[in-house]
Amino acid sequence: MRIDRVVVNSSPLITLFNSGHAELLPGLFSEVHVPDAVWLEVAEGGHQDIAAQAIRSAQWIKRLPPTLPDPLVMAWDAGLGETAVISLARTAPDLRAIVDDDYARRCARALGVKTLGTCGVILLAKHRHLIPCVKPALDALRITGLWLSDGLVRTILTEAGEI
Repeated sequence: MRIDRVVVNSSPLITLFNSGHAELLPGLFSEVHVPDAVWLEVAEGGHQDIAAQAIRSAQWIKRLPPTLPDPLVMAWDAGLGETAVISLARTAPDLRAIVDDDYARRCARALGVKTLGTCGVILLAKHRHLIPCVKPALDALRITGLWLSDGLVRTILTEAGEI
């Protein structure tokens, strides 16, 4: 099933903006939704923060107005951004949630929401021929502070056909 519409949490947005890979999102997906809570969290990162500056000018982001969170998602007591992302993804089966937090991914999985992580975005970009290889992108993600285990990197490189 092709992923065309996504709703993105703050961590993937920040990491992709700061690593120079945020433009992959509009290249991969026809709609990139960002809940208001997530937009504010990223935008309030400070004047010197790349992501805080970039989110304000990213024309491809569809900022969503505040909505009431889904009570089932709220029961998981995840963060505000994760709760908003998963709640919105529950409203539309074709809307994929992009979240990195393990607890949020478990919550989404338990509630039937399909997820994709930042590394999944990079791998998908390779499969759709937007980038020639994933290793430089993974290195850039690590430099910006995304913790990736060596095992995960090997798995992604293997799936990408690079080892």
